[in-house]
Amino acid sequence: MSQLQAIKVAIGKGQFTDAITTAEEALQNSEEQFEKDELLYLLTVSHRLSKQYKQAMSAADKLLQSRPDHARGHQEIGHINMAQSNPLDAATAYYRATQNNPALLASWKALHDLYKDMGNTRAVSISRAQIDYLSSLSRELLGARDLMYDGELHKADRICRQFLQTNKHHSEALLVLAEIGIRLKVYGEAEFLLESCLELHPEHKAAGLEYLKLLSKMGKFNDAKALASKLLEQQPDSPILLSSKASAMLGLSEVDQALDLYQQILHKEDNQPGMHLLHGHALKASGDFDKAILAYQKAYQYKADFGDAYWSLANTKTYRFSAQEIHQMQSLVDEKDIAVDDKIHLHFALGKALEDAKSYQASFEHYQLGNQCKQQQLGYNPEVFEKQVAQQISVCSPSLFKTRQTVGAQARDPIFIVGLPRAGSTLLEQILASHSQVDGTMELHNILGLASRLHGQTNRYPALLSELDDSYFKRFGEQFIADTQVYRSGAAFFIDKMPNNFLHIGLIKLILPNAKIIDARRHPMACCFSGFKQLFGEGQEFTYGLENIGRYYNAYEQLMSHWDKVLPGFVLRVQHEDVINDLEAQVRRILTFCELPFEQQCIDFHKTKRTIKTPSSEQVRQPIYRSGLEQWKNYENDLTPLSQVLNR
Repeated sequence: MSQLQAIKVAIGKGQFTDAITTAEEALQNSEEQFEKDELLYLLTVSHRLSKQYKQAMSAADKLLQSRPDHARGHQEIGHINMAQSNPLDAATAYYRATQNNPALLASWKALHDLYKDMGNTRAVSISRAQIDYLSSLSRELLGARDLMYDGELHKADRICRQFLQTNKHHSEALLVLAEIGIRLKVYGEAEFLLESCLELHPEHKAAGLEYLKLLSKMGKFNDAKALASKLLEQQPDSPILLSSKASAMLGLSEVDQALDLYQQILHKEDNQPGMHLLHGHALKASGDFDKAILAYQKAYQYKADFGDAYWSLANTKTYRFSAQEIHQMQSLVDEKDIAVDDKIHLHFALGKALEDAKSYQASFEHYQLGNQCKQQQLGYNPEVFEKQVAQQISVCSPSLFKTRQTVGAQARDPIFIVGLPRAGSTLLEQILASHSQVDGTMELHNILGLASRLHGQTNRYPALLSELDDSYFKRFGEQFIADTQVYRSGAAFFIDKMPNNFLHIGLIKLILPNAKIIDARRHPMACCFSGFKQLFGEGQEFTYGLENIGRYYNAYEQLMSHWDKVLPGFVLRVQHEDVINDLEAQVRRILTFCELPFEQQCIDFHKTKRTIKTPSSEQVRQPIYRSGLEQWKNYENDLTPLSQVLNR
């Protein structure tokens, strides 16, 4: 029996002193962080049940320092405060617990009673609904949800599949399994499960909402808009559905209609900080930065600790925080009970605010803390990506492309811009999208989706590329052209600016041999540091650590060198610094590569009006400037771990 199991058995038998002794001894010898966290949790429980509340709170605090999102740790703090007659602190802790794990029935029940005593009828109603929902679940599905929220995805997946064997087409089981698939990034299977769930149970609101979120995540905005319109027939005034439709419209560049919907929602109820945030994002994408800033400010005015509102202001890249706003963020980020996500957003926002104020040491400390918190959430392992690169190099050999030279679709429409985030790809996109024959779209998910489907069906991508029948590649290419048509406006060419597509250049060559690929490259220190101080909406997990981002950059360079060897001339490398130093020469070089005639508006790219949803949106609406080239040098002493990895 392991020590963890022995402690659990002792707690079950009421032998709390033995449990405490064993846990404390095990903590002294444990080296694995996960085991330490579990020991601290069991120590907290043992002290609380022994009514040693001071010791229990100390153990819980240590646990949450390591794992700020440990739901049961927050729940224990709620129990401790309740035992000591501190209902307000208890309510805060239980709320944090349910935010991190919405399947904690004990916390919901405690919140329901506390909210009832406080007279908060709206919160009572919400907690009652969640209690009723969780209580309606079978033991297996409640356990699966609990495991899912705790990050035990494969265990949760196994329980759901076993349950479905004897309860075919069960709506909640299909929904939970789909949610697990989304967290595992098996989007194709999750899409099938949610589509099946809605066909069998068309009135299932939660499945409809989850499907909407997934379609937007996959970049299927046309489908998301259609589904939102269908669901709105049943709930015409639902703010969630209306905002989902607005988000899909924004993805389709129907900006004015999206803005109208956000305004319609806010006209009915202005006190919606999350909706003001989304409204701000839409305004920013449309180029109306003054109104976007007002929307972000209104979001934090309604919710003072709304970290994402402050970060969204920072993420305009040109906003300058007032001294009062900086003081407010500094006060908030030090609050004990602030939510982890809000703390992360505030750290990144303070990093940018203090960088603008030239307080570089304080700025770096906040960037570092924000990255550490984010890495704790994600648990990124650099070896996984390095293995993917090695597989691509092994499979995508000269012989593969020689034997399959003519298998793909012959369309010449797509221009792919790839590379690392923050390497200047948005600038290149804006230059090309200013050409009369080129449609600028966005970061399209189609290639990543195809790679995911190939991997998900057989677990043998990219090895599968050498085994598939030739006919598949042409079909894949034609499907790509058909599926991306919705993002185009009639020009002969269009851009797909998904940076992560560099991993799949071999796949692109096989399905679209006449496509053009541009590799946006930037000085490695500048590129990596810019990624390190950027808080991404999702994805780009490798950026939250200096060593991780350095290893990723090295693997990226290794793979791009491989593509140059096996596909000579297929990829044009464009150095960001060269574009800054000699814009016209690089524009002519890019246009020649894309077989496009020179047009002056590509030089005057900042005058082009279009929807841009990346962090650089305001920057590329300005003429070329040099100020960002060497910002990393202000932090050079703190970036030693990065430079050491890059120089290996």
